Amino acid sequence: MTTSTAARRAAFRAKVNERRGLLVPGAFNAMSARVIEDAGFEALYLTGAGVTNMSFGLPDLGFIGLSDVAEHTARVRDAVNLPLIVDADTGFGNALNVRQTVRTLERSGADAIQFEDQVMPKKCGHFANKEVIGASEMVGKIRAAVDAREDGNLLIMARTDAAAVHGIEDAIARGHAFIEAGADILFIEATEKLEDIERLPKLIDAPQLINIVIGGKTPVQSREALAGLGYALVLYANAALQGAVVGMQRALGQLRANGRLDEDANIVAPFAERQRLVNKPLFDRLDREYAPKD
Repeated sequence: MTTSTAARRAAFRAKVNERRGLLVPGAFNAMSARVIEDAGFEALYLTGAGVTNMSFGLPDLGFIGLSDVAEHTARVRDAVNLPLIVDADTGFGNALNVRQTVRTLERSGADAIQFEDQVMPKKCGHFANKEVIGASEMVGKIRAAVDAREDGNLLIMARTDAAAVHGIEDAIARGHAFIEAGADILFIEATEKLEDIERLPKLIDAPQLINIVIGGKTPVQSREALAGLGYALVLYANAALQGAVVGMQRALGQLRANGRLDEDANIVAPFAERQRLVNKPLFDRLDREYAPKD
């Protein structure tokens, strides 16, 4: 572990503990991560749904595995310096699989790793007919995750989908148990009532993440309002994905309709902007530096 990695993780833990509603967009590949960093956000989230949708063209129904997530984590880490939260779904198995997942994703560059209590294969948290494992089994997974990390500042996030299955009170009870087991951040998924959103930070004394799914079940609230309630992180996991889809549809619709597409910044990113985002000037300089001198 490098000094910069240790410093980044320690600084991110401190930011999470401030509970000031840090706004976190989701990335689905290295380029989307670059755009997020360039826009000035302070952290990002590698979304399992985004990787599944954008890399495989499939719905978020548990089709990806540890190798897929590790590969995307490493690519995003190479592309940006921001703190990186990685969605590890269920940990891809039991507590022993969770242990291996932590070891793998920590080496790949994660600064926080999220695990959920759904039954494998999992579903998007805002889909119907989810199932959850027993709370005690999830506690074992969290303990395994905490014990597996080499850096104590690698954050373990515990997500529960129990609100949609057994009701909000069961989700709250699980939240207490998961924090007691050593989780650093709690994520109660798909909270549907505003009164529950307002009371959760007061009920459980731990940093909490709230997931705002555009078009999903959780009522949209401003970052300022959620920070005022005491949420540590405000996640928009697939805002970039949904925006990218609209952008592709708009540009390709123009191309299909007109038979040509000019460099219009209202439709496509200009060529120069694309090169800036992938840091081409750096490689031009390196190419000159390493060129033969004779």
